[in-house]
Amino acid sequence: MIGFYILIGAIALVSWLVSNTLKNKFKKYSKIQLRNGMSGAEIAQKMLADNGIFDVKVISTPGRLTDHYNPADKTVNLSEAVYNQTNAAAAAVAAHECGHAVQHAQAYSYLTMRSQLVPIVSVTSKYSQWLVIGGLILGAASGATGIGFYIAIAGLIFMGFATLFSFVTLPVEYDASNRALAWLENKNMVTREELSGATDALKWAARTYLVAALGSLASLLYWGLQILGGRD
Repeated sequence: MIGFYILIGAIALVSWLVSNTLKNKFKKYSKIQLRNGMSGAEIAQKMLADNGIFDVKVISTPGRLTDHYNPADKTVNLSEAVYNQTNAAAAAVAAHECGHAVQHAQAYSYLTMRSQLVPIVSVTSKYSQWLVIGGLILGAASGATGIGFYIAIAGLIFMGFATLFSFVTLPVEYDASNRALAWLENKNMVTREELSGATDALKWAARTYLVAALGSLASLLYWGLQILGGRD
C-alpha cells in the first residue's frame, strides 16, 4: 500500500502543477483584450453559425473553469467570466467548447464513443476500488483463485473502463482545440498575439486531461500487478 500512496502522491503533485500553471496562463491571457471586442458568448455564437449549427444554445453557467458542451441538451455552457469577457482566454475557451458542438454535429467518432461510455463509467467508477481492495482483503493477493480473486478482477475491469474513458477523452479534447484555433485563425477573429495566447492556454488545458489519463493508467497497472503479480 505504501507504493500506492507514493504513486497517488506523485500523480497529485503533477496534477496540481499543471492545474496551477493552467490557472496562471488563463489569468495572463485574460489581460489580452480582443481587438474585435467580442465576448466569449459572441465568439461562440459566431463559430456555431459559421459551421451551420443553429440548434445549439450558448448559455452562462456559474463558477470558474466550469465551461463544457452538453450533447444531451445541445448547450454550450460558458462560465460567467468566459461568457461576458472580451479577451484571448475567453475566446479560446468559447471556441473550444464550440469545437465539441461541431464534433457532435459531424458525429465525430471519439466523441460518440465517449458519450457511450459515460453511463457505464458513472456506475463502474463508484465501485471499482472497493471491489479491488475488498478482493485483495479476501486473499486474492496470495494467489488463491477463490472468490476474492474474482471480485478483485471485476474491480480491475471496472477500473479499465475509467482508464479507457480517460484516453478516449484525449483525442476529443485535442481535436476540439484544433478546430477552435483553426477557426479563430481562418476567420481572422484574432490577431497573431491573441492567437498565440489562445493556443498556449488550450495547450495547458489539454495537459490536464493527459495527466488524468496517465494517472488512471498508472493506477490500473499498479492494482493489476497487486492482483495478478502474486499468482503462480
